[in-house]
Amino acid sequence: MPREFSRHQRLGAQIQRTLSELLRYEVKDPSLADVTLTSVDLTRDLSVAKVFFSLLDPSGDPKPVLQGLNRASGFLRGNLGKALKVRHVPELRFLHDDSIEHGAEISRLINDATRADDSR
Repeated sequence: MPREFSRHQRLGAQIQRTLSELLRYEVKDPSLADVTLTSVDLTRDLSVAKVFFSLLDPSGDPKPVLQGLNRASGFLRGNLGKALKVRHVPELRFLHDDSIEHGAEISRLINDATRADDSR
């Protein structure tokens, strides 16, 4: 019977949980206070982890947060290696996830369209 999730998906989920805890409790950078990790996408060979993040304030600028995450990547990767039992810790690449803002914009457009239909 095949497994439901492959190894890189299970490891990606564990990396997301561990990084979220590290950002919440260990990292002291104030620019990273309102960051949420939305997903982690690992390559098949487990060498690179794309870590997607979003901001609690959708109107906030993601550039300072991205710079803060890149500054903290060595610290995060080192502690990730201590927490995970893997031979090689993947390289962390941080990317801003704007799907929440995109979803809010679509929801606003749908609401505007339904109000326009109701007013006719």
